[in-house]
Amino acid sequence: MDESEIARRRKNVRAENASISKDNEIDDLIAMIDGKMDKGVSRLKVNFSDEMEKGSMKEQYHHGRCDVGSPWADGSVGNCD
Repeated sequence: MDESEIARRRKNVRAENASISKDNEIDDLIAMIDGKMDKGVSRLKVNFSDEMEKGSMKEQYHHGRCDVGSPWADGSVGNCD
């Protein structure tokens, strides 16, 4: 086996490993989303960042839907002047 064949095989192995890694990342993401939905989370925003360590996750709660049930949303705001 010559050098070019060895290099080609190494490249193929790296590509296969990268593909498996991506499949695992996708499976992990789907499992995370399913877990959130099972807990009753109705809205989810997912951001990906190169600034965080690979495989790490940061969760940030946002109260969201700020106007639901508010006086502004139902038109019951009094005189604002």
